[in-house]
Amino acid sequence: MRMRVFCENVSQPEGPVSLEHGHWAVTDMKNGSVSRISANGTTRHMLADTGRPNGLAIDGANRLWVAESKYPALLTIGPDNTVTTITTGSADLPFLWPNDLCFGPDGAVYLTDSGLLVSDMADLESPAAAFDLAIDGRVFRYDPASDTLTVLDRGLRFTNGIAFGLDGASLYVSETMTGNIYRYPIQAGQVQGERELFNNVMPQPPESYGRVTGPDGMAFDRNGNLYVAVYGQGNITVLGPDGSVTQRLPLDGDCPTNIAFIRTGEYRALITEVSRNQLIMLETPTAGAPLIYP
Repeated sequence: MRMRVFCENVSQPEGPVSLEHGHWAVTDMKNGSVSRISANGTTRHMLADTGRPNGLAIDGANRLWVAESKYPALLTIGPDNTVTTITTGSADLPFLWPNDLCFGPDGAVYLTDSGLLVSDMADLESPAAAFDLAIDGRVFRYDPASDTLTVLDRGLRFTNGIAFGLDGASLYVSETMTGNIYRYPIQAGQVQGERELFNNVMPQPPESYGRVTGPDGMAFDRNGNLYVAVYGQGNITVLGPDGSVTQRLPLDGDCPTNIAFIRTGEYRALITEVSRNQLIMLETPTAGAPLIYP
């Protein structure tokens, strides 16, 4: 698969979202903003400043939903760029590090919270000390229709990427500190049974890298292949529908944070990569799985 640098000098990019007319939205975590990138990658326009936006999703009203990690909250950015706080968690379980999000077939927002504060990671004496931290990663469901927040799971070692499978009945979540990708059977917004190990994307234990390394954001293609951005390993690892590793696509940069397919049906996906502050366009064998825009 061929790839090229699409846009440079985006400080700590994350959360790629395909917009209409070939444009993109990405987060700029270092500068605290959400921006729109033109279809040719040459023009950037800041939409809003939220603090440290992480993941993004877009709904049918062209509102961007933001996992804000510095001032932990689920936000929206309206078409007029107005920022609205939707929720900061529950009274007994406030958000710590909202990381990534997606819409489910029920119209609800499914959100990962990595399970510690951003400052906990920033204050480490050494990169390897991250593995000694107490981490309570969570998976949430927020229902806009009833304004209710539900905890679907917790106790994971840094929850990160999140995506629904093609059947709409399986939710996939990455756990960075272990390298695991989990699958949750979902019915009527509830997890049915225990989470299942789909596979592990690491060829060696994450601890052996001496720094945080593991699966980050991810996206499905229309054939059911899961493209996983592996932070610190410098590749996109592709898992087949059965969970097996089918490819490892090396990148020009060690730290991809996320990947999203273009919504037009073209065979392309955009990768955010933070070690070189760049966006990378990947040509793929097929189009992305259709997303849900409630």
